[in-house]
Formats: sequence, C-alpha cells, structure tokens
Amino acid sequence: MSLLTRWPREHLALSESERRRAVQAVEQAFASTLETLQVDIGLKELLEQIYVPLAAWLVERQKGRTKPLVIGINGAQGAGKSTLFNLLEVIMEEGFGLRVIGFSIDDLYKTRDERERLARDIHPLMKTRGVPGTHDVELGIELLDSLIHAGPDTLTKIPVFDKSIDDRCPPTVWQEWLGPVDVIVFEGWCVGALPQDEQALQTPVNALEAQEDAQGIWRHYVNAQLAGPYQRLFKRLDLLLMLKVPSMQAVYEWRAQQEQKLAERVQYIYDTQQPTAHLRIMNTSEIKRFIAHYERLTRAMLEELPTRADVCLYLNENHKIREIQLNSSDVPAQAARALTQV
Repeated sequence: MSLLTRWPREHLALSESERRRAVQAVEQAFASTLETLQVDIGLKELLEQIYVPLAAWLVERQKGRTKPLVIGINGAQGAGKSTLFNLLEVIMEEGFGLRVIGFSIDDLYKTRDERERLARDIHPLMKTRGVPGTHDVELGIELLDSLIHAGPDTLTKIPVFDKSIDDRCPPTVWQEWLGPVDVIVFEGWCVGALPQDEQALQTPVNALEAQEDAQGIWRHYVNAQLAGPYQRLFKRLDLLLMLKVPSMQAVYEWRAQQEQKLAERVQYIYDTQQPTAHLRIMNTSEIKRFIAHYERLTRAMLEELPTRADVCLYLNENHKIREIQLNSSDVPAQAARALTQV
C-alpha cells in the first residue's frame, strides 16, 4: 500500500486534481536540478507518495495564520536535510503558490576569531564548529523575528558561512529577502534538541570526551548553551520534522560519502586547473574525530526526538524513507500511531 493512501487525507485538503497539478508543477521545476539534488530513482513516485502529501500537510498547517509557519528540520550529518528542504520549497512554491524562505543553523556559526576565543577561554574543543555554543544564537533570533514580522518593505539579510575558509562571509555578500513570507524553514543537526540531565553528562560517550574532556568542562558548557540561548531560538518553531538516521554507524558512513563526493569535486576542479588548496579533504580518522564532537547529542536525539517531533521520517540503511510517523496533536490518534511503510 502506498504512503499516499495511508497518509491522513482529512488533513491534506488536497483533491486528486490538485495533487496531479502539484506533482506536474514540481516535476517541471525539478527538471534541471535533479542531478544537483541527487534524487536518483523514482522521482515521480516519491513526489506522489511522500513529498507532495507532506508539503500539503504543511500547507494546511499554514492556512489561516496571520504570521508565517516556522518549520524546523532536524537530522544528523548526511541525513538529507538540505535536500528535504529544497524539495519542500519547490513543492510549496510551485505547487501551492506560497512564498518560502529557508536557512541552516550552519549559516549562524560564530566567526573563526570568536570560536578561537572560546577555545582559549572555555575549552580547546570549542574551536570546532557545530556543537551548541559555536553559533550566534542572537543573530538567529533576530533573523527569524525579522522574517516572522516582515512587512512589504522589510529587507532581511541572511548570513553566509564559508566552510572552505571556516569563517563567516562579510555582510556585503549575505543573501537578502524582501517583504513578508508564508513559510520559514530552519534546518540543522541539533534544531529542536533538548539539554541532557546532569547524570547523563558524567560518563564520556567516546574517546574524544574521555581523553580531551576528562573533566567534562566542554560537554557541560555545550549543554548549558543548549539549555539556555538555544531553547529561546527553538521556541520560535511551530512544527518540527525529524529525519531519523538508522544508527550512529550510518552517520559515519554517510559523512564519509559526502567527503568522497567533495574529493571528486576537488579532482574535477583540479582537472580544470582551478585552485583547490582551500578545499581540504578529511581522511577516515579525521571524519571519525569530527563526528565524535556531535555523537553525544546525536545519540540523545535519536532516542527521544522521534516521538516528540511533529513528523518523524525514518531512513533505512540505503538512505531512503521507510516509515513516516505523525505525532502532531492535530492528527487523529489512530493516524498518529500508524507507522506508514514505504
């Protein structure tokens, strides 16, 4: 049985003709971008069974609101957050005529100088970007508030972070959005996460914590940041979607695949005789060390977030959605309990 037939249709407000028009509009819009998004098989089936119904469910949540619907997307490294956003953005814009803007928590990274100062003042591990405490949360709050309350002449500037130089780009090259918006999507690996209790922080979860944070200074600081400033940021979310990876092992493997694709890109650039020195490739041990910074919170989210997120999309080992679980309070209990097999 297809996902579409088991999705709670009473909450889609989508007729068969509207669904067909949405699918056709999105297929046409994606014709030139399939290779970029690497949606490699069965695009039409995926759109009909998963992405158009999901977008329609979100559009229904947006109807009748006087302010934009703010959607968070949570998922570990390599889960496909950016691809999910790109799909939903095109569907809601092309299929439903909404104005959609999105950005990543990565866009909010503190500057390299700021993180180096944290490394000196708090703990050396704070130099590595990614964990709570390495983002400019106030900048994120200002950005969301600007978009939420935007009028016709409001110009919202969205920061840009250049990972190749590990630093924020100057404001002159930030993206700009003029006027109001219907839907805001905020994606990131720890979006919507909750802090851990004191007892959970006592035992290291990996060698990085045991050897480089033996006294727990780093993980306590990260947890305190998550408990404070980050919760103020996350409170602006109206809905939370989670892309649930099958395991921590999958995180390592999928992050390694991303690095391989970057290596292929570097080789292509090298072959065209363009500079590649700024595109540094991590080896296997470096990838494991990098992911170790995220492991504690990733494991905690994998355990508790699937039943707290409004929608949880379960991924299988092949990176495909295998189940969808609806936990939103406005979904009938029988629908929320049903795990939809894909």
